[in-house]
Amino acid sequence: MDKRKVTKIGVLTSGGDAPGMNAAVRAVVRTGNYYGLSVFGIMRGYSGMVEDDIVHMTNRSVANIIQRGGTILKTARCLEFREPAGREKAYHNLVKHGIDGLVVIGGDGSFRGAQQFSSEYDIPCIGLPGTIDKDIAGSDVTIGFDTAVNTAVEAIDKIRDTMDAHDRLFLVEVMGRDAGYIALHSGIATGAENILIPETDTDIEELIQSLNEKERRKKLVNLVVVAEGDKFGGAENIAKIIRERIPAADTRVCILGHIQRGGSPTCSDRLIASHMGYYAVESLMVGRNNVMVGVINNKIHYTPLDKAVKEKQKIGQEWMKIVKILAS
Repeated sequence: MDKRKVTKIGVLTSGGDAPGMNAAVRAVVRTGNYYGLSVFGIMRGYSGMVEDDIVHMTNRSVANIIQRGGTILKTARCLEFREPAGREKAYHNLVKHGIDGLVVIGGDGSFRGAQQFSSEYDIPCIGLPGTIDKDIAGSDVTIGFDTAVNTAVEAIDKIRDTMDAHDRLFLVEVMGRDAGYIALHSGIATGAENILIPETDTDIEELIQSLNEKERRKKLVNLVVVAEGDKFGGAENIAKIIRERIPAADTRVCILGHIQRGGSPTCSDRLIASHMGYYAVESLMVGRNNVMVGVINNKIHYTPLDKAVKEKQKIGQEWMKIVKILAS
């Protein structure tokens, strides 16, 4: 461990927003202040580092935010930070404020930036997995996933009511460009007949056969949950094929979209974010640097940032077997 004493911490949120990020920011600020550290909020992710949009934060700065979705620090893409000149500019801005440690709340792209920046300028960084996709290796949970999947479940339950009323086939598209966890969890929880995710190759013939078989059994109400990153390009493209192959089916599409990112975080996400935020500050204080704070088997687990960046959380095949059995 690096025993250098950290006295001033910067915290930022980067990448896609996720419910619970505010709870994590709150935990970092209040834990840092409790231990006598100065804490600075960096606005709009790495853009704020490059543009010196950095503000001192007190306990009062994070009052009444734990229940809010989004992020009070805001988030943005920063192409300039990807270039050496941009990272050098960011470093000098941190030096100007005396910031000697960073907490980065985001996904693998955010961690990749933190890892590169830390290796170039020897600024210790701690990553907190803030992503609704739950696709980062080194943690069973990520900040925002529980809220996003519960939002999807609530929406799908409401869609199922109109499905039942009209004997319809509904394709519901949820977020998940590269990861199918929201589709998998919400699909199982709502009794979907089929779940299509990026991690498995969708067999369109098998899907058509399955729907035809259910039609023969007079099962006219069918729900297919589709991750946006499915290889066929999402629910609209799959619906087009189904309409051509099964014209008798009353096929409808609903794309949930960014509703899954918003809203007040669940109790679970607030607890996860608060827990991780506390341990992020503790890690910097004891010199446990350049790691991601995660949770494995309900215990805090530390994963080197480079490993968290390189590996993805994988969906086990037993889950897909469960889907088939429960939907039969």
